[in-house]
Amino acid sequence: MRIPGPIGGRRRCAAVVAGVVACSTAFTGLGPAVAGGGPAPLVPAPELDWRPCVQGSPFDCATAEVPLDYRDPGGRAIELAVVRRKATGPGKRVGTLFFNPGGPGGPGSVQMPQNYGSFPREVRERFDIVSWDPRGVGNSTAVNCFASAEEAAEWRASKPEGFPVGAEERRDFVAAYEELGRRCEQRDPQLLRHVSTADTARDLDQLRRAVGDAQLTYLGISYGTFLGATYANLFPGKVRAMVLDSDWDPQAWTNSGSDEEPRSTAFLRLGADRTAAVTVEQFLSLCGSVTTDHCAFSAGGAEATREKFDELMRRLRARPVGEWTYARTVDSVVNGLYVVHPGWTDLAARLQELWRGRVPAPPVFPPAPPVPEPNPYLGEEQASAVFCGDSPNPRDPAVYHALEEASAARAGDAGRHWTWAAEVCADWPAMAANRYRGPWNTPTAHPVLVVGTTYDPSTPYSAARAMARELAGARLLTLSGHGHTALLNPSSCVDAYESRYLVDGVLPPTGATCRQDVPPFSAPRPSGGMDTGGGGTAGPVDARRR
Repeated sequence: MRIPGPIGGRRRCAAVVAGVVACSTAFTGLGPAVAGGGPAPLVPAPELDWRPCVQGSPFDCATAEVPLDYRDPGGRAIELAVVRRKATGPGKRVGTLFFNPGGPGGPGSVQMPQNYGSFPREVRERFDIVSWDPRGVGNSTAVNCFASAEEAAEWRASKPEGFPVGAEERRDFVAAYEELGRRCEQRDPQLLRHVSTADTARDLDQLRRAVGDAQLTYLGISYGTFLGATYANLFPGKVRAMVLDSDWDPQAWTNSGSDEEPRSTAFLRLGADRTAAVTVEQFLSLCGSVTTDHCAFSAGGAEATREKFDELMRRLRARPVGEWTYARTVDSVVNGLYVVHPGWTDLAARLQELWRGRVPAPPVFPPAPPVPEPNPYLGEEQASAVFCGDSPNPRDPAVYHALEEASAARAGDAGRHWTWAAEVCADWPAMAANRYRGPWNTPTAHPVLVVGTTYDPSTPYSAARAMARELAGARLLTLSGHGHTALLNPSSCVDAYESRYLVDGVLPPTGATCRQDVPPFSAPRPSGGMDTGGGGTAGPVDARRR
């Protein structure tokens, strides 16, 4: 699956995915109902034998064993790779904060340690922070449809990079994903049907029980917001505090729970193409408003920079620069907008090199975190197994070209990127056995905090508003800024609100709005950056920095 960010294929995990949150349930001999069915047997909590991940590492690792199928807890078991960083003090420890890094397909055992410094300081001090590779992913029992790394590389080489351009590439692209579906069905068809978000929500509740917390404290970004919303509705009485950052609209994602053949893809229903187009416009406008010292691709004005970008896209369609095709460049643009600093500056430099007819320098990856397997296999089939098993998408490959053209008409180049990101599902061989499709408004023991960014290249602000409407009693906090997730695009204002909510259970005022500490292509703002927005009151006094 062509999930945005560094998800897909075998690669070192970069700083961002990819792959963005009053009643009680009594537990007797039966657990809450399995999605789509009756009550599930209550499964004993797994034991976590924590040990340093590697010698001298501040992170601890463990393996949790859970049932493949919660309807059959005595059947096949699978393993989850789990990682923890203990609370650093000096304040009293509150409990455990569980973190999902998005995707689907984000390996938490790598990405939590990699991005640990992005969590608000007080959260790091007061909580053990725990993450895990969801079932089917990375270092857990993983979906892997190839017998060797060489087979996987050969398959990737059989299709155009990014998305197809022209009839011949479309045929190759469709054929490659037909082959992927066949391979996956042959390798482990049972696993494919049990990697749903609902299955992972049940795993999350098992991990909560394993660490001894009576209720869940959770932060999910991107896809992790859908996981959080699923958990909140399956286990409403177990929600202590839940932050959902850069949200998926659950109704759009599940096609409102309809059994009818969807007319569009999940990403297009979500509005990913439109929000990416608007964010590209922001990038070009802000780049054009500064000199080339601040943005290498600037043409000295917003309109001139947009014209320069369009001309570059026309050139690349006619003749690539080395291996940099039009499609690869569009993917690089959308993915490069996720993290403003240094992502936007690096993207501008890449585009300027292509403008000059030069091949851009390869990316510099962050150091590997101190964990045993910092570079697990993360083939596209892992994200696809979750995405296609959960979310309805058109099954006829022939419709994707028409969807692409319609999306490109409203969203430009980004529309092509987001349309073809779902084509893998046209021939995917499995639907999840236990998927959850709503309702989404079950009252929770404590209200959920939803965080949405106004210019997000992946999850639109409208989806954050939709999530806040859907979840019973949820509160929306707006980040007036750019990039995908507030976690990785720092705002000390958001940090302060999140810390106060996670530690003390105090929600931001209704209508609260924050700004980013460092806008694109400009000098940092003074710390705080608070704006109460419509109807809000003053925020926390001591805006905590990351």
